[in-house]
Formats: sequence, C-alpha cells, structure tokens
Amino acid sequence: MTARTPTMPPQQSATTVSEKRLSRAVKKRNDAKVLPRWDFSDVPSVPRPEWLKVRYPANVMTEALRNKIHHQRLTTVCEEAGCPNIGECFAHGTATFMVLGDICTRRCSFCDVAHGAPRMPDPGEPLRLASTVMSMQLAYVVITSVDRDDLEDSGARHITACIEAIKAHRGAPKVEVLVPDFRTRHEQAIETLAASPPDVFAHNIETVEALHPTIRPGADYAHSLRLLADFKARFPHIPTKSGIMLGLGETDEQVAEVLSDLRRANCDLVTIGQYLRPSRYHAPVRRYITPDAFEQWKD
Repeated sequence: MTARTPTMPPQQSATTVSEKRLSRAVKKRNDAKVLPRWDFSDVPSVPRPEWLKVRYPANVMTEALRNKIHHQRLTTVCEEAGCPNIGECFAHGTATFMVLGDICTRRCSFCDVAHGAPRMPDPGEPLRLASTVMSMQLAYVVITSVDRDDLEDSGARHITACIEAIKAHRGAPKVEVLVPDFRTRHEQAIETLAASPPDVFAHNIETVEALHPTIRPGADYAHSLRLLADFKARFPHIPTKSGIMLGLGETDEQVAEVLSDLRRANCDLVTIGQYLRPSRYHAPVRRYITPDAFEQWKD
C-alpha cells in the first residue's frame, strides 16, 4: 500500500467525526469531539485480521461499574479514548481513571479524547476518586490525565492530590500514575509529586521518534525520555514505565531504537500494544502485529 501524506482537516461541525460511534454514556460531550490535527480520512487502514476482533461483553458487572463511575462524576480513559478493551476491563471490575477533566489541550492523531478549552480542575474530584477506588476494593489503580497545557503546573498538583486522597485510606491500593509530559514544567511537576509519590510512575512515549510530528504533535520525543530519566534520578526506588503502539508505520529497527532509548533513560517497564484506529479521520493502521511477533519483543 502506498502511503499518502495527510492533509489538514477542513472546518467542520464538532460532532462530525465520531458521533455515531460514541456510547450513550459519552454522547453528552459529543460537541467537544473534533478532528485530529491531521486529516487521514483518505488514507485507508489495512484490513483487520479475524483473530483480532473482540466481542463487547456487556454484562451486569460492566454496567454496574459504569454506573458507579458516572454517579461519582468521574471519567475513565477507557470510555473517553474509545478503548477497544473497555468491555473486558469493565467486566473484571477494573478501570483507568482520567482526572483533570475530559477535554485535552492537544490533538494527537491516534487519540479520540476530546480537544478544546478545558474547565478548571474540580477540587472535589480527588475525594470522589478515592471513595470510588476504595469501594471497588482494588489492589491496584491507574490514574491518568488529559494534557493540561493551560495550567501553570500542567496539572501536577491535582494529580498529587488524587494520590494523597487514595493513600489516606487504610488498606489503600498501589497507585500508578500515567502522566502527560508536563511540557516545559516537568522539573516542577516531579518536585510536586514528591509530596505523595506514586508506586509506579508511567509516561508513554507512544511511537517512534520519526512519527512524532504527525502522530504526536505538540509532544517531543527527547523531552519524554528526559521526563522518565529525571523522575528515576529523583526517585530511584520507584519503578518507571512507558508504552509504545505498533502499527502506525514504524519499522522494527525503529522500535528497537525506542527500546534502547528507554533503557538508557533507566525505564524499568515497557508495554507494547497494537494501535487501533478510533475513526477514519485518525491515523490509519499500517500493519497488524501477530501474537508471535509480540512474543519476540519480550526479549
């Protein structure tokens, strides 16, 4: 397949891109859904293999967890980013909570989280989050957030408050935070997190360096590595973690280079996953990686 260069999207109604595919639970925020920075609508994905298709397991546990999260006015990245594994996770009573609102200040080509002007952080969110987490009796919880380039500290104080609220409870679960890059404020953010550090610090590199301009505009490959390295230097006893998606057009050699760069940044854990296209306006899937190929990356 010959790759075509994406074009900037035309001005459209904010509900154009994914209104039909949004669940009822997130239709209320349809007006915030906008086209990614690049328009890939004329670039087809390769056909999805049969072995990758997943049936959504709608059951009592799934709906009970969804209702509990919505009742507390909380957000999960599972729903906001249109994660294809949401049914499996919800069915097992697990979720990745997304704090600082459901509107991101950036428009990455792989992500379906809404873009726009976010509201101010909700000061009651940390306590509601902690209450919900404890009621779920989790042993491990993941907290992530949208990018908040509009805030002076990029949201670091709010993320720290969420960790503090959870750890204030007896029998609190281990807390992993999957943070944004904090842009030019990452040293300040690291010191803010020192007030209540997480059990695992994660920041996703997302893709290879060569694809950052179109896949992850607004972010910087070297800066993401520096964030991971600087946190590890400040907290050598806390595991650091990153993730990369495959299928965006990268080569195996480029993936190996990312893994080498993460090793040099003293990153302890790496997740590698298959990229799936949220809509036809997002970056196309260039290839599907077989389970056997993923096994090879374990080495």
